[in-house]
Amino acid sequence: MLPEAASRSLKAAGVGPGARLCCALSGGVDSVVLLHVLHVLAPRLGFSLQAAHVHHGLSPNADAWAEACGRLCAQLQIPFSSFRVTVPRDDAAGLEAAARRERHAALDGVDCDWLALGHHLDDQAETLLFRLLRGSGVRGAAAMAACEPPQAGRPGRLRPLLDCRRAGIEAWARSHGLSWVEDESNAVLDYRRNHLRHRVLPVIGERFPAATATLARAAGHFREASDLLDQLAELDHAACGGRALKRERLLALPDARIANLLRWLARRQGFRAPGQVRLGEALRQLRAVPASRPLRLELGDLACCIYRGELWLEENFAGRPQPQLWQGGARLPWGTGSVDFRPAVGAGIARAAVDGLAPVVLDAYRSGLRMRLGMGRPRRSFRKLCQEAGIPAWMRERLPVLWIGGEAAWIGGIGVAADFACEAGGAGLVPEWRPGGESR
Repeated sequence: MLPEAASRSLKAAGVGPGARLCCALSGGVDSVVLLHVLHVLAPRLGFSLQAAHVHHGLSPNADAWAEACGRLCAQLQIPFSSFRVTVPRDDAAGLEAAARRERHAALDGVDCDWLALGHHLDDQAETLLFRLLRGSGVRGAAAMAACEPPQAGRPGRLRPLLDCRRAGIEAWARSHGLSWVEDESNAVLDYRRNHLRHRVLPVIGERFPAATATLARAAGHFREASDLLDQLAELDHAACGGRALKRERLLALPDARIANLLRWLARRQGFRAPGQVRLGEALRQLRAVPASRPLRLELGDLACCIYRGELWLEENFAGRPQPQLWQGGARLPWGTGSVDFRPAVGAGIARAAVDGLAPVVLDAYRSGLRMRLGMGRPRRSFRKLCQEAGIPAWMRERLPVLWIGGEAAWIGGIGVAADFACEAGGAGLVPEWRPGGESR
């Protein structure tokens, strides 16, 4: 029975009294049945329930679908929200992917703990086959998880019917007199998923009757493997230095583990994992270029940066970071990283300088910047200071500079100006630049 299967899934995710669930309601049979089942379970498990519909505007029937969803929720006395989105028809990712992206972006804004989605076992098998045909790796082949915990302010994802067959869901809808809408695009074979659903999987099922369940079970095996690879990446991350990886330790690992670690880091920082070809070229250069040479390798949305024996990933972005006024805090954001401020004795910038009346601003290089790093030493231009410190050109525009009263007191990766340096035994403040994305 569907309620029992859904209840087991919800309990496994820790959903209980006080949890706030939102059913993503398209109006199709899967989401209508899910809403009905959740409505039955809400008093038993103690969670609150609402529903949300995303109006894509891609079908001439879109208004009717939204109205049908609203009527159903009114009948069940379930709070209902509808969101209109604009889907670019010429999106490079394709219309299906663009609609999915806009839909999830809208649903992420719902005030709830969990989004409940109507995916089922047949969807799982279809997703696995689709991703394998696209050349996905282990993580992609893991297909959909029954539970994805909340992260970064985004509601978690629940798929309470993921172990249920489509036929059982449709039978439940008919036996309970439920009505639903039919999306005419589901029959269009030009869409690759529809072609798999209507043409490929039925043929496979003729020769392999248990194919749907077997494929879904295989997705579970891939998910276990993916989880183990993530655990291995965590271990390698710690062993290679954590926040900024030590190049020498990283290169002691086999290429497959380095690639696994970089993919894991990319996902952890909220980006798509780089593709195999880009990663392969990055690894080739990483091993071929001398350790003393700074390196920046493009990985799509990210860049892999190697400098002074350390490696980190950072977002590919244009322009300089925005100036930040320091007001005594322990950290200021800088680009994809941060500058931390640590109290010290006899080190860093003299505390009296930063506690004075002059404004203290974290900013980038300004024209005419000159600094001397020791008393009695000549002032050097910014360009010369960077050359002497071995800082590559691609990093210079984004180097953090701490300006006190319009004078450069500290440059990340270079050091403290002699005129602002803390005396032996005096109270000081040590700025520490963390260039990677780990602080986000």
